[in-house]
Amino acid sequence: MSDAAVEIIYEDQGSKGRYVARIAGVEGEGELTFSKVSEALIIADHTAVPDSMRGMGAAAALADRLVADSRAAGRRIVPLCPFVRARSLRRPDWADVIQQ
Repeated sequence: MSDAAVEIIYEDQGSKGRYVARIAGVEGEGELTFSKVSEALIIADHTAVPDSMRGMGAAAALADRLVADSRAAGRRIVPLCPFVRARSLRRPDWADVIQQ
């Protein structure tokens, strides 16, 4: 993983939303999309980063931000996204927000 600073931007799109990752000097952007089921439950749908960002920690930063924001809002996450699901299995400290 690189020491590149990953900037994460949250975009609310009504019943859906996404987190966008950008790294200064690197072309493209990564994203983690989610669907809002209720005020207390969201579904992590999809995470993708372009080849130009691979190995720089962008996907991990996206998932970490999703968890941090969900924890702060008192929400639970259903990890349908394979990346978020795999990461949650390696992060027992996420048990309070991940709904398996």
